[in-house]
This record gives sequence, C-alpha cells and structure tokens, in this order.
Amino acid sequence: MTKRDRVFSAVSHKDTDIVPFNIEFTSEQYEKTLSIYGMTGTEFDKYLGNHCSKISYNFGGHSEKKGFFTDEFGVTWDRTGIDKDIGVVVENLISGSDDTSYSFPEPNLTEIGIRTEKALTSRGDTVLFGKIGMAFFERAWSLCGFQDILMQIALEPDHVRDVLARILEYNLKIIDKALEYGIDGFYFGDDYGQQSGLLMSPDMWRSNFKEGLATMFGRVKEKGKLVALHSCGDITGILPDLVEIGLDIYQTVQPEIYNLPKLKKDFGSNLTFWGAISTQKELPFSSPEGLKDTIQETVRVLSKNGGYIAGPTHRLPPDIPGENIRVLVDYMVNQSKWEVS
Repeated sequence: MTKRDRVFSAVSHKDTDIVPFNIEFTSEQYEKTLSIYGMTGTEFDKYLGNHCSKISYNFGGHSEKKGFFTDEFGVTWDRTGIDKDIGVVVENLISGSDDTSYSFPEPNLTEIGIRTEKALTSRGDTVLFGKIGMAFFERAWSLCGFQDILMQIALEPDHVRDVLARILEYNLKIIDKALEYGIDGFYFGDDYGQQSGLLMSPDMWRSNFKEGLATMFGRVKEKGKLVALHSCGDITGILPDLVEIGLDIYQTVQPEIYNLPKLKKDFGSNLTFWGAISTQKELPFSSPEGLKDTIQETVRVLSKNGGYIAGPTHRLPPDIPGENIRVLVDYMVNQSKWEVS
C-alpha cells in the first residue's frame, strides 16, 4: 500500500498493512534529532517517511527585533522564552466593542496558489492538507486577549460574533482558493480544551463557534475532501457536535486525558484519531522499554478496524531524551517488525 492508500483506508475504518503515522518536531528538537541520526534534513525526512504533509496558510513573519514574530493579523508574538515556535502575545489589538481602530487583513491569494502548487510538486505520495492554524477561537483570542475574549463572550456577545464573522470571512477565502487545487483536505488548528474539560461550557462553544466551524468544514466536504481538527485538551463534551458537522480526523488525543479504549468504543466508528503518544508524560519520562510497550498498546487499541494515524500528541518538544526519540521514530519506520495483536 502507498502512504495515501493507508491514510484513506484508515479514515474509511479499514485495516492497513502498517498503521499510517506522522511525527512532527519543534525546531529545537528537529535539530537535535538530525544530530542523533547524523543525517541532513533531507536524509532524515526520507528515512522517517511521514504519511501526511501540510501547507501552512498562515503568513506574516516580519520582526522588528530578535525573538519576536508578527503574523498576518498584526499580532506580535514574543518567542524569547521557552516556546521558540509560537510564543506569547505581546499586546491585544482589539480591546472591546468600542474599539474600531483595528482593520482586518485580506489573505494573500496569490501566495496561497504559489505555496499550494509547490507543495503538490513535492508531496510524494503523502496525503496533503491545507492548514489554517489559530483557525477560529484562537485567532479571536490572539486579537482580543485570552481572558478578555472569554469575558466578552459573556458580556459583549455581539462584539464577539462580529469578530468571529470577520475571521470566518477571511478563512473562507483561503479555503475556497486552496480547494481550486488538488489537495486532499484541510487541517484546522483551534484549541478548545484544557486538562480537565473544555475552556468554556459546551453550550457556550455551540452558540459561538459551532456554526462557523460547520461552515468551514462544509466548504471542504462539498469538494469531497478530508477535514482534520487539532485541539489540545479534553473536548469530550463537543465531540458529538464535531462529528455532526463533518469532522473526519481528530488530532492530539492526549492519553493522560482520555481513556483510549472508551474513546475508541464511543467515537471510533465516526472519527479517525491522530496522535495519542504523549509528549506530556510517556515520551519525556518513560524508559525506552516502557515507551515501546506504550506505543504498542496505543496502536493495538486505536488501530483496530482502522481509524488511527499514529504519532505524538504534539510536535516533539526539546525535553524528550534522544533514546526515546529513537524508539518512537524507529518503531514507526520499522512497523513490519512489530508484534501487535
């Protein structure tokens, strides 16, 4: 089977010869991993053989000083701390309903075409997703402030709906343009969970975010493409809603949060799970042998009758020991030697 065959079979809840997998790295850990393997980036990527690839439709990138990044919405991120890939927002750009000074950007449709054509040329036989990170709720709080947007949902709902409508308008232009090309689906990044539940009540999520997500998902599904959503945390309370509006693949699936057999039993006929090997606990703290056992058990539970793309719960951070990086990577690469029953 090709990589594409495996992913599409898994999403169709069919068994495959090996389980499709995808491993991504933070920039720091990627450089460490190249040193561990003594390979160039090109050599390592070929050795790894990920089954999925993504085209980022997030732009920006200019910086007035080292360690800071300004994105396409004008949000500046401080990356001088421990988080070198995302960072923390420097200041809110929209202070509330009485703030009319902010102007929403227009997506660079020409650049979307250029990026997509380039990615299609270099994709190999991977499943190729267009990606919008900080897709909806995250984009709103990056503009308005995290605590502020949660308060505004309760106190200024019309203002929040206006902000979300403008974000939705922006995203739909990207989606429509990207779907003119031969991509396989869309991957949306938008965290709704925390360690012990949602960041808001399910009803609050439904009244503010469900309809917009349904519209974005619908545009993708109309073209017969896959829809994947990344969300950290426990989002059990809205998983039925996400299935209802067309989600195919749920990415992250933190095993320190979810009971994996129960998750598979309750939602495995409707969702494909992507991730589930913990970057919070197992990867940084397990012994190599313990990690091997965890990987095998995770695959055994989640890959039954398809429906699983194996991988870490997030990009691999720099605190994972080199021997555990080798365990994860080499197990994925050499699955034909696994004894998983």
